[in-house]
Parts: sequence; C-alpha cells; structure tokens
Amino acid sequence: MARYTGPKTKIARKFGEAIFGEDKSFEKRNYPPGQHGNARRRGKKSEYAIQLMEKQKAKYTYGILERQFRGLFKKARAAQGITGEVLLQLCESRLDNVVYRMGISPSRSGARQLVSHRHITVNGELVNIPSYQLKAGDVVAVREKSKSLDAIERSLSNSSAVYEWITWNNETKSGTYVSVPARIQIPENINEQFIVELYSK
Repeated sequence: MARYTGPKTKIARKFGEAIFGEDKSFEKRNYPPGQHGNARRRGKKSEYAIQLMEKQKAKYTYGILERQFRGLFKKARAAQGITGEVLLQLCESRLDNVVYRMGISPSRSGARQLVSHRHITVNGELVNIPSYQLKAGDVVAVREKSKSLDAIERSLSNSSAVYEWITWNNETKSGTYVSVPARIQIPENINEQFIVELYSK
C-alpha cells in the first residue's frame, strides 16, 4: 500500500474532525462523505469498528503506514510506561512531526517532504529520513542553503503554536527537542487505549 495522497477533506469527514489541520472545506461539510452522508442514520458501531477507526485516525494524522505503525506499537509495548502513551510519544518524536510542530512546515506531509529533500539537519548533520526518532536535547534546524526558501519563510511567519517540549529560535531557524512530551501535552484527539486493545487481540 502506498502512502495516501487523495483528498484530505474526505478523510477528515470520515472521522468527523479536521485531523490534517485547518480545512475550510471540512467546516462547510463536517458530515460523513458519500451521497447520503448528511442524512445517513448509522447503527451502533461494534467495539472492533471503533478500535479500528481510532487506529486509522492515528495513522492518517501522523502519515504512517500500517507496517511502520505496527513496528512502533511493538516498540511501545516493549518500553517502560503506559503502552498507548508511549506509542503517541514515539509518533511525536518522529523528525517529520517535530519539523511540523516547530512551524517549519504547515502540514506533516509538507514536513516529510522537507526532510526527504534534505532541507533539515539534526545536531548539524543532514537527515533525510522522516521517521528518524529524535532524542531529548536534539537540535533540529533548517539547512543553511534552505533558510531563504519561500515555503519555509511563509510557514514560520504564519506559525503561532507553542509547545512546552520544543524551543524555536527564528533568528537561527533552529530549535531543540527539549523532552519527550507527556500525554497531556499532545493535542491530538486520539484514544490510544482503543489502539492498544485492537493490537492486543
């Protein structure tokens, strides 16, 4: 399966929330997609359907494919701490996600592209792997040659989000992944316990 590149609003409507960020089209039609989306009366979902939906939401939100996501779950289960919480922390520690959180790109897909196209450094070294796992204290920066890119400048000027676990210096266009975020610091509306239950069957 290739990474999803289809209409994002359709996916957002499926989950009933703008999981890819601000979306004017979703605001106009925030009901399920399809011919009868607005009028359709849906029966009660099974436990499995709810768990599957939550996993799909997490995968779409972070732009992670099934095999990679399952690998992160295994890593989370082997680690100390609450499995679901550790799973989300691993997702948040991905380089593409931190580039997005720092405001270098307005979306995770855009952040993934910046990393893949070698515009981002970690501790002074070029890293072009979006799934690269950052550790507390790692310094993420825009490569010197890429600092004047319009897309990056525009994104940074429009960025207003602040996260306690990340610092950003607009002058040097670099920031620090200060610490692994606690669950309460992760703003995503994901019920990680459903995902744990699904994979534990």
